Amino acid sequence: MGRYFIDCREMPSDKKCTLAMAADTEKELMEAAVQHAVAMHGHTDTPELRGEMKKVIHQGTPPAAAPRAA
Repeated sequence: MGRYFIDCREMPSDKKCTLAMAADTEKELMEAAVQHAVAMHGHTDTPELRGEMKKVIHQGTPPAAAPRAA
């Protein structure tokens, strides 16, 4: 089993957030990422938000260099 990660730098944001997080399962990662999006970016936990986040979940570990923004 590999790791999964999501990098805030890939999501459109006025805050220029540089947080990246990783977990052993997509479910665990999604829950943490949604909590971050709600608490720090003011999003509402909706199926649409989760769908957009699912698009930027990757296998492996976050890169040191900034990825291209969505």
